[in-house]
Amino acid sequence: MSLLKNQLNGFEIILGSGSPRRKELLRRLEIDFALENLSVDESYPEELRGADIALFLADLKSMAYPSTALTNETILITADTIVCLKDDVMGKPDDQAHAVEILRSLSGETHSVITAVCLRNRSKKKLFFNETRVTFKTLSNEEINYYVERYKPFDKAGAYGIQEWIGFIGIEKIDGSYFNVMGLPVQQLYDELQQFISAID
Repeated sequence: MSLLKNQLNGFEIILGSGSPRRKELLRRLEIDFALENLSVDESYPEELRGADIALFLADLKSMAYPSTALTNETILITADTIVCLKDDVMGKPDDQAHAVEILRSLSGETHSVITAVCLRNRSKKKLFFNETRVTFKTLSNEEINYYVERYKPFDKAGAYGIQEWIGFIGIEKIDGSYFNVMGLPVQQLYDELQQFISAID
């Protein structure tokens, strides 16, 4: 099988995301793509749990892009990341106090980071997800406050970025994909894109 970048010759790839982290991660796969910032109401049915939430939201973002703008040679990529501590979903913090509250709840605990991805062209759609288990050491109030004040993680699920200071000093263990925690399971995406393309008539 040839490299993905060669397989994608003749295809238009669109990343439907405003996340600079997803943009950087996809760029590292060395494929050309366009950006489309899709704005949606990220509400979801309250009966959904865990991966089903992320899958619902990745699909919701995908469907915000008009089908008439897609062809079989256009592949839209959308994604959503959630953080789950036991049965609680830690979304993006509302403000500084909320970010501090979230990090205090994650301190000394193991949580799940789930990223769902949707691949879509005019004729078909593929949804998949990746889950990573992340363990924080017990963080001091000083460490939490310093991070929130300096890095302002208000656009991040779980109120932290693993690639930032808090990840270096606070994370004791990762079980699964590091890049998934950043917002895109790039190894899995690479394989899924190859399969998606090979199945296009």
